[in-house]
Amino acid sequence: MLVLSYPAPMFATNCWVISAGVGQECIIIDPGMPDISSEVTMLVEEYKLKPVAALLTHGHLDHTLSIVPLADGYSIPTYIHSEDRRFVSNPSGIHGPDLMAQLGEMTFTEPKDLRELKNGEVINLLDLKLTAIHAPGHTRGSTMFTLNEEILISGDVLFAGSIGRTDLPTGSAAQMRETLIKKVLPLNDDLRVLPGHGPETTIKFERKSNPYLKELTS
Repeated sequence: MLVLSYPAPMFATNCWVISAGVGQECIIIDPGMPDISSEVTMLVEEYKLKPVAALLTHGHLDHTLSIVPLADGYSIPTYIHSEDRRFVSNPSGIHGPDLMAQLGEMTFTEPKDLRELKNGEVINLLDLKLTAIHAPGHTRGSTMFTLNEEILISGDVLFAGSIGRTDLPTGSAAQMRETLIKKVLPLNDDLRVLPGHGPETTIKFERKSNPYLKELTS
């Protein structure tokens, strides 16, 4: 499997591009900041890929800002949990006022084909079984995805050595704790974890070393 990434300089958000291999169809995950669109296009052209869908792990702008030019440019559907859909075109409801003030007069719209996901929903793409795992805590609609029980796209739920913050609008420490207990800890140790920020890791390594998970199992 071909797994490519581009960490946006602002907020160091990982945009992932996943494909069966060079010259094959691919999916784009969390295209966030403004410079992402051109960088993803360059990756797609370099590896001769054909985008067929985009996934959004949640509604924060550092994960969604470039979704319209990419999804509409390639005429592909975008998937996001129903709880976070409204924030794609109205990010003020999920960000603090300071950030929105910095963005000034920017306007936001949905991509033409935006599809809502529910917990446990399965999408079959690239001969992969993508399963949506609703994982609230960072945001109310935060979602992780498993790919063929080999890869976990964890968004801002689980990082190498840490977890996502819960102090922004729609975040909840109580929901994050429940997510970690009921959605993360039961996962297979061998899953390769592709987080929204920072280096990739595995469930096995995080179970042993991540202080937030160790606290729940001690």
